[in-house]
Amino acid sequence: MSRAQRLLDLIQLLRRHRRPVSGRRLADELGVSIRTLYRDIVTLQGQGAPIEGEPGLGYVLKPGFMLPPLMFGEDEIEALLLGSRWVADRADGPLALAARDAMAKIVAVLPPDLTRRVEDAVLILGPGRAIAAGEGIDLAALRRTIRAERRARMAYGDGQGRASERIVWPLALSFFDHVRVLVAWCELRQDFRHFRVDRIDRFEPLDARYPQRRAVLLKAWREKEGIPSPQ
Repeated sequence: MSRAQRLLDLIQLLRRHRRPVSGRRLADELGVSIRTLYRDIVTLQGQGAPIEGEPGLGYVLKPGFMLPPLMFGEDEIEALLLGSRWVADRADGPLALAARDAMAKIVAVLPPDLTRRVEDAVLILGPGRAIAAGEGIDLAALRRTIRAERRARMAYGDGQGRASERIVWPLALSFFDHVRVLVAWCELRQDFRHFRVDRIDRFEPLDARYPQRRAVLLKAWREKEGIPSPQ
């Protein structure tokens, strides 16, 4: 591996960690000595990368540092292609269009050799079908409500056909093979609940925001469900 590629890999590795990570762990993941790792950190800092920390305390890359998409590797291109094709094939209309547009923007700025990799992708999306959507539910509006951290009034029918009216705090939309699931705090149950989107009969965003930040609530939900937090 060239030193330039190693420096790019180090940037990407730091970007995956939100909290300070030790030099030893970084060196092990890169497959280099701790001395080489320290030299690479100093080199990147000298080139303007906002890396904070020092030996013994760990390192973190401050938010906002950007690398051009021209630096995508072959595996990264394959991963982006596979993910965007899955969304384009199986998500609702606005989200599918967003996936196609995003990939088109990336391809437009790739150098010719990587553009050919896009055309000759070795990962192929298998046959499938669009995920079942809720009858009359505007999924784009649901996503906007999640981003805005707003309460919503919802009419829901469970697996036994029992109907209920609830006020929920929408937190996330989870995608499974054939169904979407809304993760939310339910004021009726005073707990986290999971709602199949295809069983939501009505979804009405409210003006009021919920009282806690979504990130805090998602962390509590992950802890309850035993789901690791993203690095």
